[in-house]
Amino acid sequence: MDWDSVRHVLQVVDIRLFSFGGIDFTVSSLLKLALALVVLFWLAARLRQWMVARVLLRFQMDLGTRQAIGSIVRYLVLIVGLLVILQNAGIDLTTFNVVAGALGVGVGFGLQNVFSNFISGLIVMFERPIKVGDRIEVAGVEGVVHEIGARRTTVVTNDNVAILLPNQRFITDNVVNLGYLQRAVRLRVPVNVVAGTDVELVRRLLLEAAASVDRVMPDPPPSVLLLSLGGATMSFELVAWYQPAAGTRQQLQSELNYAISARLRAHEIRNG
Repeated sequence: MDWDSVRHVLQVVDIRLFSFGGIDFTVSSLLKLALALVVLFWLAARLRQWMVARVLLRFQMDLGTRQAIGSIVRYLVLIVGLLVILQNAGIDLTTFNVVAGALGVGVGFGLQNVFSNFISGLIVMFERPIKVGDRIEVAGVEGVVHEIGARRTTVVTNDNVAILLPNQRFITDNVVNLGYLQRAVRLRVPVNVVAGTDVELVRRLLLEAAASVDRVMPDPPPSVLLLSLGGATMSFELVAWYQPAAGTRQQLQSELNYAISARLRAHEIRNG
């Protein structure tokens, strides 16, 4: 490349594109600004990973707490770094007052859900009603919490499908956290049989069905409740305890229903 070509390239990158806040922006200044922003986001992401995987691990924190602290630190670094980059570029931040006013109108309309999910994410991170590894049910979705972000939470279902739920769901909806207390959970399985069936026989068969399913805990032992005697049917309820981390309630209830159905058919007991 000869000197004339180099001079031509330098003239192109020094072309003034626009002015903002009393600063003339050229191609080269925009490239420098874009590069600084890319480096900032890369450093913030690397800092979060380093804190979660190295620094906070030494304090014996669980994964959910480490990810929450790492996310907060990342956003603080992004905010401070963005202010520093803009100031070094010579941009007077007071010129953003008008822009901030316009954004305020936009937040009230188009960005309302975005900011609502962001604030909800911060509440979830601080209050920790859910954490990574919990099995939850919310908005008709059941799965294990894989990641908690500032705007959305990733839940992985038993079908190995990742569902991204807005954090606002965890503030406004009823959330069932099966692993919150780190204890066994009780499952109730209703069973109806025709009136006149031997009650003790049904009770014994239901307990045998519960004992045949591996996920049912022997302690506390399963039990059978007789809820109703009147009418053409008798209503029973099999109560069984299990660990929610081992799988979904639907799976366990299906296994119990299969076991119950097989034993009732073997004794010619008809469902009511």
